[in-house]
Amino acid sequence: MLFDENFVKQSVPGVQCAFSGDFENAEFCVDSRQVKKGDIFVALEGDNVNGHDFVKDVLHAGAGGVIISHDKKNVLNSIDKKILKKKTIIIVDDPLKALISLASGWRKMMTCPVVGVTGSVGKTSTKEIISNILLLHGVDNIVSRGNQNTIIGLSMNILRVRPNHKVAIFEMGVSKRNEMRELADLAKPVYAIVTGIGHSHLQGLGSLADIAIEKRHIFDFFKKDGVGVINGDQKILTDVAYPHPVVTFGCKMTNRIQARKIKVTDGGTKFVLKMYREKFEVTLPSPHDALVYNALGAAAITHLLGVPSDVIAKAIELPTNIKGRFNTKELKFVPGKLIDDCYNASPESMKSALLALEKISTSARKVAVLGDMLELGVNSPFWHRQLGRLLRKVPSLDKVVVVAKMNEWTQETAPLGL
Repeated sequence: MLFDENFVKQSVPGVQCAFSGDFENAEFCVDSRQVKKGDIFVALEGDNVNGHDFVKDVLHAGAGGVIISHDKKNVLNSIDKKILKKKTIIIVDDPLKALISLASGWRKMMTCPVVGVTGSVGKTSTKEIISNILLLHGVDNIVSRGNQNTIIGLSMNILRVRPNHKVAIFEMGVSKRNEMRELADLAKPVYAIVTGIGHSHLQGLGSLADIAIEKRHIFDFFKKDGVGVINGDQKILTDVAYPHPVVTFGCKMTNRIQARKIKVTDGGTKFVLKMYREKFEVTLPSPHDALVYNALGAAAITHLLGVPSDVIAKAIELPTNIKGRFNTKELKFVPGKLIDDCYNASPESMKSALLALEKISTSARKVAVLGDMLELGVNSPFWHRQLGRLLRKVPSLDKVVVVAKMNEWTQETAPLGL
């Protein structure tokens, strides 16, 4: 695998390029604020910002090269020619399409198995647990960064794969119809998991059934060795005929990978992990019971990848500190803790977070700060009223602070005194 002029010309028809430098470890970036030395900056045109406006800045800051549009190549005129001679300049018709084409070309050269991770909730945590398990088993793997799960993020992460990586794990998220097929066609996973179906992105995807259909498209480009992993506790996923093998996980005894005897305390979540005929007692370092499903899904995937069951059981106990996912931080100026669970909330994730907060035993006051749950479409008022009713199941709360517009509906049904 070599990112050179020949590879670029084969992958992107009609490209003009001038290469300079070594790109063995170069990465691609679309945010000028995050460009590191040697990176290739892709100048994308957004609704409010055009990346071409920052080409000069990133090249002067140490970027190894840029991908720009033919229509905007005049931005190079203001850059010192001595600097340009040391940079790789790639000129294309459409920088976004070029990025995707490069990722597609790179994927064709990859020999390691690819894992695709999708679902309404739990994608990021599940992929990180998969990576932890593989690392504990000594398997060098690459996992998509943060929540880079769009076609842009997926493309950049595919281009990070190197020959030393034995497994590639990519998070794949959608917010409107027909997006998953595009992602799956690019990633072409060998194994893929749907962590679960919930009420998120309803505005762009439609009903719960529509969401399930869209998520299942992650399996569309399986070859004969492809295996799907699904949440076996959800009939919306199990009551479907699949043209490929499927492994189920969940709490029901019909699942291949199961959690039994779940006990949640403020110190963590204990359960018996049953993997086919083997059983292990494990403790997750969080009272957030949704983490159980993330761990089970990761166990199912890594079992397919050949990781021994005892290693899986040990690895899922490792902490996964992910920003915005029930991440605990100590306050600096007063005694107390802040639990950050504010990324892309849905009714399911909001419920899990509040019930986990209820299970934390403490003499300190508990305060919940609730923001809007977005992209719920015409049913948004209903789900925010449901959130208010849910607060009755969290009697240890001393105060609730509701912010943003839709939470006016939450206040209508919240218990008096909060």
